[in-house]
Amino acid sequence: MARVLVIEDDAAINDVVATRLSRDGHAVTQAFSGSEARLLLGEKNLGFDVVICDLMLPGATGEELVGLIRSRDAATPVIVISARTTAADKIDLLRLGADDYLTKPFDLDELAARVEVQLRHHGASVPGDEVLRWQRWTLDPEARTLAVAPAEGGEKGGEVALTKIEFNILKALVRRPNRVFSKAELFELAWGEPFAGDDSTVAVHVSNIRAKLRETGTDEYVKTVWGMGFKLG
Repeated sequence: MARVLVIEDDAAINDVVATRLSRDGHAVTQAFSGSEARLLLGEKNLGFDVVICDLMLPGATGEELVGLIRSRDAATPVIVISARTTAADKIDLLRLGADDYLTKPFDLDELAARVEVQLRHHGASVPGDEVLRWQRWTLDPEARTLAVAPAEGGEKGGEVALTKIEFNILKALVRRPNRVFSKAELFELAWGEPFAGDDSTVAVHVSNIRAKLRETGTDEYVKTVWGMGFKLG
């Protein structure tokens, strides 16, 4: 469980972000002004695994808060959310010490994915690192293994050798088997870095995963949703 601080003066946005991240298993603290955030960040040991921060805030600006965090802690990831869309704004915030920048309006799934990317970059605990089971699959994130149970119809079981990226893709899918993941989301979850815009990279890895699963008869678990991405089915 990660500790997340959400700093946003729009109560509706703050609440919906907090609700989503809480549903993902994170412990969320909310601040509705820059001054309130200053109080929460007042200790040298910040106590948060990731901070999500708006820029236009009463009491202290987002820029001031990012600077405050970086003056005391070089490691805690900071994701800025803002209506400012110019490249100059993004560059200035990244130079100041922000780790990521998401423009409003943003997609909650994308924000959740970026939170997980930052947590993995900084070695924090992420919900879903427990053993995962779906259909005939058992994924162990700690051992990074995929075991397939034998089927009654005769398909073989056993352990399937996966690369790091292939395992990360399957783990993302198994954690939310009813959800369609875009290629960009899978890239960020699997590679742990912002999507570079090359859709073929994810498609090739999914194809490799299916090839490795074919002998077990579970390759069709990974479904292509045309025009959208991939899901389990």
